[in-house]
Amino acid sequence: MEPSRRTFLKYSGAIGVAAAASASGEASAPRKAIAEASDPTVKKLTGPHGEGLPVTIAGYDYNRVRALVEGAVTIHGCAHQFEVSGIGPMNNHAFFGPQTRAVTELGLIPYILAYANDDFRDYLLLPIPILRLFRHQSIFVRTDRGIKTPADLRGKTVATVGYSSSGLTHVRGILQEEYGVSPKDINWISTQKDSAINLTGGVSNWEKIRPEGVQIIDAEPDEDESSLLISGKVDAILHPAEPKVFQDRNPIVVRLFTDHRSVEKDFYKRTGMFPIMHSVAIKREMAEQHPWLAKAVFEAYSKAKQLDYEYSQSLGWVMESLPWYGQEFEETRELMGENFYPYGLQASASSYETAIRYVYDQGLSKRKAGLEEMFEKSTLELEETNDSR
Repeated sequence: MEPSRRTFLKYSGAIGVAAAASASGEASAPRKAIAEASDPTVKKLTGPHGEGLPVTIAGYDYNRVRALVEGAVTIHGCAHQFEVSGIGPMNNHAFFGPQTRAVTELGLIPYILAYANDDFRDYLLLPIPILRLFRHQSIFVRTDRGIKTPADLRGKTVATVGYSSSGLTHVRGILQEEYGVSPKDINWISTQKDSAINLTGGVSNWEKIRPEGVQIIDAEPDEDESSLLISGKVDAILHPAEPKVFQDRNPIVVRLFTDHRSVEKDFYKRTGMFPIMHSVAIKREMAEQHPWLAKAVFEAYSKAKQLDYEYSQSLGWVMESLPWYGQEFEETRELMGENFYPYGLQASASSYETAIRYVYDQGLSKRKAGLEEMFEKSTLELEETNDSR
């Protein structure tokens, strides 16, 4: 592994935008929007909103961010403009691009890689874990290979779109820590194409990381993870969303955990971990020049999320199409608490620390980064107040 900034881009996010789609099909943005957001030329600009310091923000327009996108919530002391973009372009813009955004959503694992391997310090994290997804649902297996439990993956060949994305790193970490299945126990095939989302040219030029002792080979350029499974070249797929072979309801493939929701709920009860895929970051130079800015941004994101909570409780069950939306909302709060999507480092420290551990234990980083060192220091003690959560 050569942890240079030049090569980091080529292995840092693999299938970035796919991580923004829930494998259960319940992502906040529809598939078409996610596909469009993967194109760096597709961007929706909103704003400016408010008065004061001009601030540009980039991110997905999740429901929990929508009030900030549309200007119903402003950042105190700022006139902010929101650019809706995809995680791949956002990572590229921050790590290697013009860095014109004061605040941006970033893939958490790519950020840890850049920070630990390449001394990247141009942006620092804010304790706003903006995208979190449970990951047991991300394992798909052929029905004719005798794979009934995670242990059955030992010695099998598994396809992934890239290797070091946030979603896939978490899946491998869960397999190792929960079920004793190490990445070294599996034969990996890394594809350049994703069957689920149109990412033409998005992965093919990226160098894949190669941890010591892990067998990873590259698929042919015209093969994707679904075609490999259908042809029988692989026994299973790890996918941060849903491979097309599964979307098509092909009977040859099922989820390893067919009742993944029950497994994931049990995982949360036992560990308290709600895996983090993306986090918000602030440009270090802006934070140093305007010491009040990081807190103001944190408070604005928290307020936007609170408005989403209120919508979900009062009108969501009427306005949304899912017939049991209200029941889902209530059951989630019963399991995970009223503030089930918490911001603030103390509230989410264990999930951030788990991501750091996964990266290091899987041989993706040359050193284990410290938790607090990656965050803008003025935000380490920030907590959400009752009226902002």
